[in-house]
Amino acid sequence: MGNSITRHQIFLLNPTLKLTNSLTKKVYALVDCNNFYASCERVFQPDLRNKPLAILSNNDGCVIARSDEVKALGIPMGAPAFKFASEFKQHNVILYSSNFTLYGDMSARVMNILEANSPEIQIYSIDEAFLLYHKAQPKNYHSYGKELRYKVLKGTGIPTSVGFATSKTLAKVANKIARKFPVRTQHVYVIDSEEKRIKALRWLKVEDVWGIGRQLTKKLKYVNVHTAYDFTNLPDSWIQRNMSITGIRLKKELLGHSVLGTENDFVRKKSIATTRSFAPSIQSLETLEERVSTFAVTCAAKLRKQNSVCRNLLVFIRTSPFRQDLPQYRKSIILQLPAASNSNIDLVKSAKKGLKQIFRQGYDYKKAGVIAIDLCPADNLQLNIFDQLNDKHPPLMEAIDMLNERMGRGKVRLLSQGIGGSYWKMKQERISKRYTTNWNELIEITCT
Repeated sequence: MGNSITRHQIFLLNPTLKLTNSLTKKVYALVDCNNFYASCERVFQPDLRNKPLAILSNNDGCVIARSDEVKALGIPMGAPAFKFASEFKQHNVILYSSNFTLYGDMSARVMNILEANSPEIQIYSIDEAFLLYHKAQPKNYHSYGKELRYKVLKGTGIPTSVGFATSKTLAKVANKIARKFPVRTQHVYVIDSEEKRIKALRWLKVEDVWGIGRQLTKKLKYVNVHTAYDFTNLPDSWIQRNMSITGIRLKKELLGHSVLGTENDFVRKKSIATTRSFAPSIQSLETLEERVSTFAVTCAAKLRKQNSVCRNLLVFIRTSPFRQDLPQYRKSIILQLPAASNSNIDLVKSAKKGLKQIFRQGYDYKKAGVIAIDLCPADNLQLNIFDQLNDKHPPLMEAIDMLNERMGRGKVRLLSQGIGGSYWKMKQERISKRYTTNWNELIEITCT
């Protein structure tokens, strides 16, 4: 295990080879938008190109997106803005508040182009999508990937990287290579032979494999597994014992066998969280109830979107750990719902009940959150004789989702969410315009 290979040897093979029939007829592509949030800002502000650009989280708290220039400076993802203020100033890092209205609309435009140019698409995240080629396949995947990338760039201004392989996990690996070596790969890489698959896995660190987290990485390195190739050489018995069936599937995927399909365990979330920091901090129970109610509603909408329900809800509140001059308090509670649900009404009722149990007067609360746990598919729900489901909730939630989609998120709300107020406004001192969705903020071009 631990076979070494230089990062440039992987590209000695011809990147334009056609996919060999010896592997499989089914091919996946992963299209990933490069530095998506930063790229969205650069589309409408070309002067930001080639400059260090970082996007901040809600309330301008932490770095959630970095351009390549910021990554080169060693500023980590999640870096607290106040702690890195001197580095930002020293290296002239440009900061922007997160503009999810803009990013969401640009994402939809990218996905529409991909959908129009592929037989089957599965949107994985705001900036990633898997494409499936089964019956109708391009003659040359590298050329096809370059053409697909050009269409997205021309239609939206967003640069992408494309990876092709015979499984989703291998497509992820190919995409990493295309992203890491843009000059050699022209932003497109195809794992189309056994030799290229092995070299790719020897290059990829085990902690960078899709589905392997921090704790599992420690366990794997303890048994001298340092690369994805090392992982594929582990006995199935060890993987089954330490990673269950998920690990076996991952190994098969890395070997080039597609076992995840269009729906898989990586896509369906096992928990759904909505958390926010407050600016300014909150002292009253009434105000916290409005925030927590909205968090619960957001979780419920996400549950419905992936056709899931939850049996338990976790609610937490906490003060700021950075304000040691103030009294500190943090508390969480898990509540079991009367019956598994994805209804706004049910989740809000339980969330408010939990909040009242953990709330204490006399503290400045800086953050709160709601996490839906113990999820299961809504269409495969096992009930018992004591579960009491309200038949009126599903059609009501469907109507609310439809109205909010047409009129704008949050237009139809529960009364417990409040009717708005100054404390709802997030700290977004550096937010850009909503160039694509607001008539008053359309881009202006001056011709001379």
